[in-house]
Amino acid sequence: MNRTMAGVWKIILLNIFIVSARSSVMKGYFWHISDLHWDPSYDVGSNSASKCASSGGRPTPNAGRFGDYFCDSPWTLINSTLSAMRGILPDPDFIIWTGDDTPHVPNEQLGVEPVLRIIGNLTHIIKSTFPNTKVYSAMGNHDYHPKNQMPPEKNNIYEQTANLWHDWLQAASKETFKIGGYYTEKLLNQTGLRVMVLNTNLYYDQNKLTENIKDPADQFSWADKVLQDAAKNNEKVYIIGHVPPGFFEKKRDKAWFRKEFNKRYIDLIQKHSAIIQGQFFGHHHTDSFRMFYSSKGSPISAMFLTPGVTPWITTLPGVIDGGNNPGIRMFQYDTKTLLIKDIITYYMNLTYSNVAHERWEKEYRLTEAFRVPDASPASMHRVMERISTDKCYLQKYFEFNSVNYDLTECHADCRIDHVCAMREVDFEAYEKCVVKEGGSSTAPVLFTLLLSLMLSLLCLS
Repeated sequence: MNRTMAGVWKIILLNIFIVSARSSVMKGYFWHISDLHWDPSYDVGSNSASKCASSGGRPTPNAGRFGDYFCDSPWTLINSTLSAMRGILPDPDFIIWTGDDTPHVPNEQLGVEPVLRIIGNLTHIIKSTFPNTKVYSAMGNHDYHPKNQMPPEKNNIYEQTANLWHDWLQAASKETFKIGGYYTEKLLNQTGLRVMVLNTNLYYDQNKLTENIKDPADQFSWADKVLQDAAKNNEKVYIIGHVPPGFFEKKRDKAWFRKEFNKRYIDLIQKHSAIIQGQFFGHHHTDSFRMFYSSKGSPISAMFLTPGVTPWITTLPGVIDGGNNPGIRMFQYDTKTLLIKDIITYYMNLTYSNVAHERWEKEYRLTEAFRVPDASPASMHRVMERISTDKCYLQKYFEFNSVNYDLTECHADCRIDHVCAMREVDFEAYEKCVVKEGGSSTAPVLFTLLLSLMLSLLCLS
């Protein structure tokens, strides 16, 4: 009997070892960084009331070594960010870099050469820090001169940027990049895995050059063909871009895409959702995500919006105190299926680092913070529902959204803005969500305040 039991336990332990070893082999990690917005004018030793051009004349009395919330990133912050990445995960499988490199200054203060010089300097520090790491890089709306005006055709900036990224781009990628700023490759040259990098700046409503074009640079047609071929070849795909579809969670009704482009992007995701394992975007400077659903309402894809490195408080009208602490993001993924298994966000508390000492720390791990098994579409739907229905989860998400910069309470209108932006990427569905969620709040003011106080105490317990 004892021998029999010993044999059973031996088999059980062996199976556990095999499963654990297999799981370890299939586990990979990569970085996603976005919106570095380097401001070369930042001068903490200046006698001027403002230490940077990107403040737009706003005073910066609290400016320090690593920056200021009214300014874009100084070089010290850029350098600290890359050093932190190397210290935390020195050998990632790859890096996703989703653009916006230049500062928030008027076009008159930049030019083609300054824009290319900034892209070049940031490319150099990433290459120097991670010399043996593949980087999948997308252009942001600020990576052109004049800003936002990305042309749907060949131009000098596309060509020069392709040259700067020569070590990262395969020959075929360079050709499509020079035409429209987009490309596709096998992920790490592995069979069955693919990455598709889009130039969604072509769909930005501020881009006057694409206003009356049905398919700028033929990118939608190209993307549809890439995904069709990927399905035939049994490939799983990551999609990378800068400007996301849908709405900005910090300003109601603020969309980025033109309506027709927004619908076409959603159609593309719905059509090919079976092979799309993740979408990775930036632009907002905030930490959020977007859900995509089938026509029957099932979650089919999630888009992850990575927080920016720049702490700059936006000047977008209607956004109150829209700054953030610098953030970087590590993804854990299944190297065979590309399923996102977890997301770990690291950040620098800018105030602390300026007055005490340089410090990057873990902000949160998705699976721990929101109690889900992974970051699959089903799990992210569950996260969204918890944020929508549980005030404690809402507040936790809200503080993560600004990378622990804005710690005020997310009130009723705030909840509507965030939940509807996460849930509905489609223009009409978003409007219906705002009406539905707004119409459900009919409780008397005193009762609402008391309920808010009780829930706040519960969150602390």
